[in-house]
This record gives sequence, C-alpha cells and structure tokens, in this order.
Amino acid sequence: MTLKIISAEKIEFEGEVTSVTLPGAAGSFQVLNHHAALISSLVPGTVAYTLAAGQTETRDIQGGVADIKDNVVSVCLY
Repeated sequence: MTLKIISAEKIEFEGEVTSVTLPGAAGSFQVLNHHAALISSLVPGTVAYTLAAGQTETRDIQGGVADIKDNVVSVCLY
C-alpha cells in the first residue's frame, strides 16, 4: 500500500509500505493492506511504518488527520 505523510510545507514521505501504526484519538491503531476505508483524527505521538524492504521507520507528530482508502494511507499533519 502507499503511505503519504503531508505537512503544510511539503510531502514528508511518499512510498510503498506493508504496515502503518498511527496514534489515533481513541488509541493507537495499525493499518495493513486492504484496510477498510477510514478517517481518523490523530493525536501527538509516533507514526511507525514498515517499508516494503522490511525496515521500520518512525516519525513523531503533533497531530493531524489520517484518510485510509483503496490501499492509500494519507496522513495530513498539523
């Protein structure tokens, strides 16, 4: 699936991943391939994602919104 992390200034990351863990308002949640469509607010915390090659990367965020649809995870940061 494709992960896009977008701030007001630029696209922070765009690439293929196998999983994404997001800090949702109701708790942390993981997104895998073929996840159901979802929109969620995000709270301060860490976004962790596993690249197709297997390595895991993280990014601390201050909040935002996640939109998951058709194997694309778009994370818009505040």
